[in-house]
Amino acid sequence: MEILIYSLNLMGMMNEITLPYKTRSICPECLSIIDAEIYAENSRVMIKKICKEHGEFEDVYWGDFELFKFASKFAKDGKGIENPITKKGTCPFSCGLCGNHKSHTALLNIVLTNRCDLACWYCFFYAKRVGYVYEPSIEQIREMVRIARQIKPVPCNAVQLTGGEPALREDLMEIIKVIKEEGYEHVQLNTNGIRLAREEGFAEKIREAGVNTVYLSFDGVDERANPKNYMEIPTILQNCRKAGLGIVLVPTIIGSVNDDQLGEIIRFAARNIDIVRGVNFQPVSLVGSMPKKEREKYRITIPDCLKMIEEQTNEEITRYDFYPVPSVVPISKFVENITEKPQYELTAHFACGMATYVFVEDSKLIPITRFIDITGLLEFISRRAEEIKKSKIKSLKALKDLIDLRKFIDSSKAPKGISVAKILFNILFRHDYSALGEFHKRTLFIGLMHFQDLYNYDIARVERCEIHYATPDGRIIPFCTFNVIPEIYRDKIQEQFGIPISKWENKTGKKLKDDIYRVIRRPR
Repeated sequence: MEILIYSLNLMGMMNEITLPYKTRSICPECLSIIDAEIYAENSRVMIKKICKEHGEFEDVYWGDFELFKFASKFAKDGKGIENPITKKGTCPFSCGLCGNHKSHTALLNIVLTNRCDLACWYCFFYAKRVGYVYEPSIEQIREMVRIARQIKPVPCNAVQLTGGEPALREDLMEIIKVIKEEGYEHVQLNTNGIRLAREEGFAEKIREAGVNTVYLSFDGVDERANPKNYMEIPTILQNCRKAGLGIVLVPTIIGSVNDDQLGEIIRFAARNIDIVRGVNFQPVSLVGSMPKKEREKYRITIPDCLKMIEEQTNEEITRYDFYPVPSVVPISKFVENITEKPQYELTAHFACGMATYVFVEDSKLIPITRFIDITGLLEFISRRAEEIKKSKIKSLKALKDLIDLRKFIDSSKAPKGISVAKILFNILFRHDYSALGEFHKRTLFIGLMHFQDLYNYDIARVERCEIHYATPDGRIIPFCTFNVIPEIYRDKIQEQFGIPISKWENKTGKKLKDDIYRVIRRPR
């Protein structure tokens, strides 16, 4: 039976298509581009592909078909790149960004090093495994972020410093300052937090240098689920509090390993809402050659996590409180049509991520959906955005007369001491985001972002990716090509610009093995 869903054509207009439908993928063995089919089976969404040489591959694409239908209704394509860096080619083998790409860079990853002080069994970064050390110079980093600022029509203004473990760079403060000099408003440090715990004053130093947020690895609330940094977490939080440095907890969720702790992770964040700004769950990307039995054991998708959050919070938060990333595009369009300037648009593929905001009041979790009709509000803003575009209305009074947001908000159910209508008004009409900052301090952002692997790879998702890596050769590469096809992108580039471990050790007088603080082995 064919089931109706929604998707978009290249112009971003909503069209109806049917499930099953065709997409393109790559063979996990030979990396050749092959046709794939997305279809429903036992209430799940599956992906199946056949390579003439290596046979059939099948995996879970999304764990809940009904949520897939819901999320797909919000799909939107972005403006693309007006000044692509590389020529159009065959996706995903022409990344750089090329003219095929449909989303601008919303977050630019800069790999500062492939060294790490942890050795985790599931990680795709580890210098000793590849035989070289990759650490771009400050001059190379400056050029990388400068190129991303030149992208049109929307330049990048947010950078994530990542690795490996970026805190191993001794020149980290100088790197942060260089990025701020190049005009970036937001800098976040993706870290396991070991240095934050062990070095007195480190949190203050990175805050003063320009880091806005610590993107902290946090896989669970006990040592079994989180052997990486469970012992250090209390000190990390204490030191970030002293520095006034906000934290986003980033749990890598692995089926049968720590998927029983999603609710407790959220409650831990809620207890520390004074310094924890959010939780961004990342269902594990199954890299490397992995037998189907092991994939079935470890595989977990966004809807699977949402159902577990619902169960583990006793339905204080439900799966229906979450919306896909591109659902917020109408807000960008509204502001864009008023200002007549291109705005940041979150136009990732609808299957890439889901999110919500949760207030914490008297130890209770109150999702924003409890007192705002989100779907109705977004549809209303979308219609008004088009009316403004056609009518060229610009005066604040006329705009206020045109749109009344209060009818979508039940103030009697809203948390005390916050005016959501006022915050929305400031964003839409005054383009004032300071109130949004206060909103973030009162809420927990709860998001889920599922990066692809060779088994669930969908080229349609890659073309819409907006989390990108900058590289020293001048390219900007989507996350799910950079890491999923490392022999063409990540490893090839980093080996080209890296140096052999022996040469690095002679140059620095250090031993790579001395970096290791803790080894995390595969659970049995």
